Amino acid sequence: MKNAVQTFPIFDVLTLRRDFPILHQQVHGNLLAFLDTAASSQRPMQVIECLRDYYSRCHANVHRGVYKLSEEATLAYERSRGKVAHLIGAASPREVIFTRNATEAINLVAYAWGSANVREGDRILLTMMEHHSNIVPWQMLAQRVGAHLDYVRFDGEGRLVLEDLDHLLTERTKMVAVVHQSNALGTVNPVPEIARRAHEVGALMLVDGAQSVPHMPVNVQELGCDFLAASGHKMCGPTGIGFLWGQRHILDAMPPFLGGGSMIKVVETDTSTYADVPVRFEAGTPAIAEAIALGTAIDYLNGVGLEKIHHYEHELTAYALDRLGQVGGVTIHGPHTVEARGGTLIFTMEGIHPHDIASILDGEGIAVRAGHHCTQLLHRVLGVPATTRASFYLYNIPEEVDRLVAGLEKVKKLLE
Repeated sequence: MKNAVQTFPIFDVLTLRRDFPILHQQVHGNLLAFLDTAASSQRPMQVIECLRDYYSRCHANVHRGVYKLSEEATLAYERSRGKVAHLIGAASPREVIFTRNATEAINLVAYAWGSANVREGDRILLTMMEHHSNIVPWQMLAQRVGAHLDYVRFDGEGRLVLEDLDHLLTERTKMVAVVHQSNALGTVNPVPEIARRAHEVGALMLVDGAQSVPHMPVNVQELGCDFLAASGHKMCGPTGIGFLWGQRHILDAMPPFLGGGSMIKVVETDTSTYADVPVRFEAGTPAIAEAIALGTAIDYLNGVGLEKIHHYEHELTAYALDRLGQVGGVTIHGPHTVEARGGTLIFTMEGIHPHDIASILDGEGIAVRAGHHCTQLLHRVLGVPATTRASFYLYNIPEEVDRLVAGLEKVKKLLE
């Protein structure tokens, strides 16, 4: 452990942890070790205070008032859109659409773009490691229009079998939708290469960035994709806010996803004309406070440095891979080298159900996730119904990995 810790002080993690009040509580008499960021991250006080400040100082609806509070709320709301655009390297804030989460962002594309562009006999290419949020919307589209779904496999190391692209990508492929970093295996996929191959056959490319945008520098220009979806609650922001980025000319050609207030120019008795992007896709009163607080979360991550966060998580994940590998009966699924993965580990223990593991660890104050993690297809490939998942973020420390290992040793003693 000494050697591993010596490589860690990229930023002052112990000082940073003071910003996260939830991490200082006791759970069953033990200090909380929160290892479930892949499901939802914790929030620093800066984000919590931002929400409080908005509701206590300048709450008003956006884009609809000429009075001071509304103008302040609108400015803060649109400033956050600009922060998102800058974070991901978008050409313009107008390419950023606020949604409830990455799931809604993907559904928006599948419905608005898909219904207008995918026809009977067309094909949609996914992978076997996708989150259900990047499978079910495409299934629904395929069922509506008579399209077909194809899947790229992954190998025993949790890496995509890119040779599958040779026969799965055809002129009938209209969309390729791929996760950037797997929420289960932790695999970081070669998105630029896949995007290049998709464009060669005339297909568009959507990237599920829910697990990558919070953890590493992400630039949509470098990825070469056409759409990118992410969730605020996984990047130190509030729940109920996420975003879709899309290339402007594609968004401009898409019909609305939802109808109602704000997203119109003129309403007649029988028809309406729609507002320009991005307002066209933000019907009704948006999640104003949450969008503003997402901007504060982005400020926080930028203040620490996403490159530093990424490097720190690599170091912590390498340490976790080594320590968990020393626990007898534990099988870690996914890449065994940090160069190919992010800070998410799923594992099984011989003869012990993941729910039992998670329950015993909870008694030690350690929060992990047990189940299929919304990746049932992936788990069928692995041949297991469920796994235990530990996931790390900028506020986790090596001592929490040690506690996880000690907890697994206790699990073995109790249940083997």
